[in-house]
Amino acid sequence: MSRQFASKGDLAPKKVTFEKLTDNAYSYSAEGDPTSGVIVGDDGVMVVDTRSTPVAAEDLIARVRTVTDKPVRYVVLTHYHAVRVLGASAYGAEQVIASEMTREMIAERGEADYKSEVERFPRLFEGVESVPGLTWPTITFRDRMTIWLGGLEVQLMHLGRGHTKGDIVAWLPESRVLFSGDLVENGATPYTGDAHLKDWPGTLARVRALKPKFLIPGRGDALKGAAACEAAIAGTQGFLEQLYSTAEAGVAEKASLKEVYGRVTGALRPKYGHWAIFDHCMPFDVARAYDEASGIDHPRIWTAERDIQMWKDLEGA
Repeated sequence: MSRQFASKGDLAPKKVTFEKLTDNAYSYSAEGDPTSGVIVGDDGVMVVDTRSTPVAAEDLIARVRTVTDKPVRYVVLTHYHAVRVLGASAYGAEQVIASEMTREMIAERGEADYKSEVERFPRLFEGVESVPGLTWPTITFRDRMTIWLGGLEVQLMHLGRGHTKGDIVAWLPESRVLFSGDLVENGATPYTGDAHLKDWPGTLARVRALKPKFLIPGRGDALKGAAACEAAIAGTQGFLEQLYSTAEAGVAEKASLKEVYGRVTGALRPKYGHWAIFDHCMPFDVARAYDEASGIDHPRIWTAERDIQMWKDLEGA
């Protein structure tokens, strides 16, 4: 009997944690759902990843208002995925910031991703009717830029391809707080459907070189202390390397995608099967790993129709 598609069966409410890490940095997490970050500066607030809809964003905004009445001046999109960007309109921010590559991905596949993710995550997209359309950045950059919230320095950096080609991180150098987006996960399965798996470990090496003391991951609770940050980075990298090497070996043997899916899932489940969204991610992860190992560098676009067909092919009886 096949598994229920993606996260359609994940309908139970999640406990939200809104945690102060430093005088300027907060984490908003919810038991493996996408994590958002909040930076409070002298003259305003920056939100890193917006939640999935304006209705969903209202809870984050309400929690921000318990700690400051300063305006939300900036929204930062770590990448283009709908669950992270479609809540942006709720904040009334002066600017929406992303990498140039993220804007390219929104133009190329944002509409398809919107429709695809709504089908994958029905609980996260409650209130989807409040979404006014795609979220477009008003400012983009290639490699790095600095925002000053009064006297607080926030560095935004594209450290290389990984979860997507356009991932950026937000870095508070004074307090060594890193907002990694989905480049790093904590107790949650990396989604690699749009990934560059061979590049991702090198990008993580550049993340590691920052030596964060606090890390707000793409999913999971914030990490506190250098050892905890390193454990999350190493755990993410270990998953990615085993995923890709196992898929690559199958492609070299000319095994089918379904055969490789069975091998990879069997290899990863003992160590990572308890991570959040493991069963959701694995069909998409293996499909992308199989493509990349077959020489397809630019990830194929996921549509709602492709999602369903792939799921039937890999998870069908």
